Amino acid sequence: MTNFKMGRRALIAAAAAAMTFATPTLAGDQILDSIHFVIPGGAGGGWDGTARGTGEALTGAGLVGSASYENMSGGGGGKAIGYMIENADSLHGTLMVNSTPIVIRSLTGVFPHNFRDLTLVAGTIGDYAALVVGKDSPINSMADLIAAYDADANGTAIGGGSVPGGMDHLVAAMVMEAAGKDALNVKYIPYDAGGKAMAALLSGEIKALSTGFSEAVALAQAGEVKIIGVTSDERVAAYADAPTMKEQGIDTSFVNWRGFFAAPGLPADKLAAYQEALAKMYETPEWEAVRARNGWVNIHNSGADFQSFLEGQEKAIGDLMKTLGFL
Repeated sequence: MTNFKMGRRALIAAAAAAMTFATPTLAGDQILDSIHFVIPGGAGGGWDGTARGTGEALTGAGLVGSASYENMSGGGGGKAIGYMIENADSLHGTLMVNSTPIVIRSLTGVFPHNFRDLTLVAGTIGDYAALVVGKDSPINSMADLIAAYDADANGTAIGGGSVPGGMDHLVAAMVMEAAGKDALNVKYIPYDAGGKAMAALLSGEIKALSTGFSEAVALAQAGEVKIIGVTSDERVAAYADAPTMKEQGIDTSFVNWRGFFAAPGLPADKLAAYQEALAKMYETPEWEAVRARNGWVNIHNSGADFQSFLEGQEKAIGDLMKTLGFL
């Protein structure tokens, strides 16, 4: 397990090093006439919300003149990636949004390309992962969950809204391994949507749920669930009552980043303009309104920093998937 621990530390270090702060933008300081966003999934999903929210902020702040959007579902995101590569010469005004699955699905061969086949523009936001339990559960902390697991591993199932080997499963395995348990012994029950997984938790079908922190916050605020651990380095302001894994002695962190890619061969001046617009976006009230509305965390890493971050995540996830037998 040493390699995985080193990979996890590299991921944490890369994420920390990638945190940057932008300079304020002046009203009307337009950088680009337009941006066309390609979205690898359907309307209403995380990719869709990220692209449209980013476009809303960029145009509202006057950094970009106009934004348009195109949903291109298929192949777990592979259709959109293939489109960007195959039509590279005609897509210099286009950005594609993506996130952690571009790493996971490339590793598992769901599609033949990976992030290195595209122009890396910038990572922009993150959503930490969390383990949650029902409001009436006797489990109130990670120590309680570990104790329940030690007493009855098979009866302490953790559910998630993704397939075995998907992100929710990997997070659960990562946390339990960091707690000193064998990730292979963790009973993971997959559900085909986050809502169904949450229903299983509330009905008692599973003991804990691995999910996105932002998805759990509203339910925690309503008193429906208890967030017993978050994969952030420090408590997240959106729900500061939720303890981190680290403060409970579980040395792991993970963020489901979202960011933007361009077609391969993008001219350097166009890349610089995209990166400047995204960097300046952070200090605008328009962006803060979008970010707060969605419960996102600002994690800005551009260019080479973005590549270092992705390589660190690829190493950490790849090592864990090998441990679990998915690679």
